[in-house]
Amino acid sequence: MYNKKIRAIAVTGMITAAAYLITFVFRFKVSFLTFDFKDAFIALAALMYGPFYGVGGAAIVALLEFLTVSDTGAYGLIMNFLASGTFAFVCGIIYKYKRTFSGAILSLVLAAVSVVAVMITANIFITPFYMGAPRSAVIQMILPLLLPFNLAKTIMNASSTLLLYKPVTSALKRLNIIEKGESKANSLRSVILAVVSVIIIILTVLFLTLKLNGVFQIF
Repeated sequence: MYNKKIRAIAVTGMITAAAYLITFVFRFKVSFLTFDFKDAFIALAALMYGPFYGVGGAAIVALLEFLTVSDTGAYGLIMNFLASGTFAFVCGIIYKYKRTFSGAILSLVLAAVSVVAVMITANIFITPFYMGAPRSAVIQMILPLLLPFNLAKTIMNASSTLLLYKPVTSALKRLNIIEKGESKANSLRSVILAVVSVIIIILTVLFLTLKLNGVFQIF
């Protein structure tokens, strides 16, 4: 049991480091919002070891960003942790009790929905203090900016998690870093899932780019 916990902490540490490093590879600002892939990496720890490992990783990455690359101060730290922590906790807690393919899909879908709900609520109550603007002004930003941004970011991260989970866990098993499971992978399903995930990521980034540049208006 003790060795398992040590391994879990070590693997979570590696995944957390990868999540932090990816912010230097792919990260851009949309107004005062930050678009990146890190939640997909943090979610891996939650799916592998449970929600609290994921939340712990989210806290560490948020703090590292606050100390190094963030330009939004304490506000960014809070919002960053809320988004990543919610995503990791929801997908981790659901998958912990439903460790099946359908459970993984369900956990990520509900995690994405939860993040959107939490971040819209947080923006309504916290962002006015950061921006020095009335709450009504922030509410007016929900449809043109906050909702499409958070939808795009969470869908992209959920799809990226599906894309990364199997290759990452397979590599760790080959290295004997994590234990090998008894079930064999469905290769065809894995390929189909990877292709669908890539398509969703591309479409999501394209949607956000076109939406924020005013090429089309859905809402």
